[in-house]
Amino acid sequence: MANTKALTERSTEEKIKEAARKVFTQKGYAATRTRDIAEEADINLALLNYYFRSKEKLFNLIMFESFGTFIYGLKEVLNNRTTSLDEKLVDIVNHYIDMLTANPDLPLFIMSEIRTNSDHLLSNIVTRDFILDSYFFEQYQEESAASEREPLNPLQLIMTIVGTVVFPFIASPLIKKLGDTDQEGFDKLMQERRELAPKWIRAIINTG
Repeated sequence: MANTKALTERSTEEKIKEAARKVFTQKGYAATRTRDIAEEADINLALLNYYFRSKEKLFNLIMFESFGTFIYGLKEVLNNRTTSLDEKLVDIVNHYIDMLTANPDLPLFIMSEIRTNSDHLLSNIVTRDFILDSYFFEQYQEESAASEREPLNPLQLIMTIVGTVVFPFIASPLIKKLGDTDQEGFDKLMQERRELAPKWIRAIINTG
C-alpha cells in the first residue's frame, strides 16, 4: 500500500513538472500563473501548492533541470579520456542536435530567462569545472602547443560551438521563412549539419 502511494505521488509530481515545463517554456516565468500550470496538469490549484508550495520553487526546479539538459549533459563528452578532440567535436554536435530536435524551445527559454534574471539563475550553476577545466580544453591546449599555434580564448571556442549548433534552433522560425520550408525541411538541414558543423569548428580551431 505504501509503495502504491509513493508511486502515485511521484506520478503526480512528474505530471505537474511536465505541465510546468510546457507552460514556462511557452510563456516564461513572469507571465505564468500557478493556475495555468494546474490547468495544464488537469489538477486543482490546492494539489499543486501541496507539492510545490510556490511558482518560484517550481520554476527553479524546472530551470535547473532544463539547464542540466542543455549544459550538464556534455560533462561525459568533454571529459571522456578515450576520444580525440575531433571525436569530441562530433559528439558535442550530435549531443546538441539530438537534444534540441527533441526540445526545440529549450534554448530560447533558457536564454530569455537568463537575460531577465541572470544573477538569480546563474548563482547556483557551476559550469567552469567541467567546461573550461575539462579534458576537452586540456586536449585543445596540448594540440595548440604541439602545433605552435596560439590557442583561441576558450570563450571564443565555446561561442563558436554554441553559435554553430544552437543558434539555428533559436532562429528556426526565421530560417524556415527564408528557406520557404517546413519543420521537416528544417530537421533535414540540421541532420546535414551533423556532418558540416564539426568541420567548420575544426577549421576555426586550425586558424586560431
